[in-house]
Amino acid sequence: MAVQYRLDEEGHVAVVTLDAPQSLNALAIDDLLALRECLAQCRDDDAVRAIVLTGSGQKAFCTGANLKATLPPATGFAAGNLRGREAESRMGGYTRLIDLSDLELWKPLIAAINGYCLGGGLELALQCDLRIAAENASFALPEAKVASIPAVGGVQYLLRAIPAAHAMKLALTGDRIDAQNAERIGLVSDVVPAAALMDSAMAIARRIAANGPLAVQTIKRLAVQTAHLAPRDFVEQSNLHWGLLRDSQDRIEGRKAFAEKRPPAYRGA
Repeated sequence: MAVQYRLDEEGHVAVVTLDAPQSLNALAIDDLLALRECLAQCRDDDAVRAIVLTGSGQKAFCTGANLKATLPPATGFAAGNLRGREAESRMGGYTRLIDLSDLELWKPLIAAINGYCLGGGLELALQCDLRIAAENASFALPEAKVASIPAVGGVQYLLRAIPAAHAMKLALTGDRIDAQNAERIGLVSDVVPAAALMDSAMAIARRIAANGPLAVQTIKRLAVQTAHLAPRDFVEQSNLHWGLLRDSQDRIEGRKAFAEKRPPAYRGA
């Protein structure tokens, strides 16, 4: 499988690496299934509080699906689409495997982007909560150039991530932009030297992992599930979730640590 997983030796940060450099980290169906299984494992492991997703080598983060290994299936699209994701994949369908929304992964996901981040690779990165780019990174949704469209919400995720004028220019032209331009329009939060990419991503992940894990996951859940609501409704949801955490051990610990001027020892409870 072209997906590697390890837990940071300092604890609480999982590193998931797309490891198919010979294909610029393009992923076959088995690789996508392995990625989903790995992320589900992170979701359910209380030791994991943040996840860094990256690609092996210096040339690519991910260039989407491996087109040589994902030829069109013999069956019709409708027959597969009406099945579950994994069942469709056994028939040769792969696009829905790139959609991670069904995993309900509330732990923060940070993309450490090195080299090409194209097509389905950018759609993966857009599903991450933070994107950090190496200086050599580049980004595109090139599907229109080959008479296709982004199949996994790439256009819609772009419209949520950056101003509409930039999103539509990228989607309609299929043009590629460099890391500096991506930072300028807000597609990534940071651009760092390639040699410093993982250290930078891990530093941010560890700062996140040091916070109250239930609070961090709730913040992400609110951001994903309530951003489309009217103010009255999203304020109500925020207050309800605040109430769920009000009596948690971690929230009490946070206040004790603040009063005692010491680092908190959160347990995720």
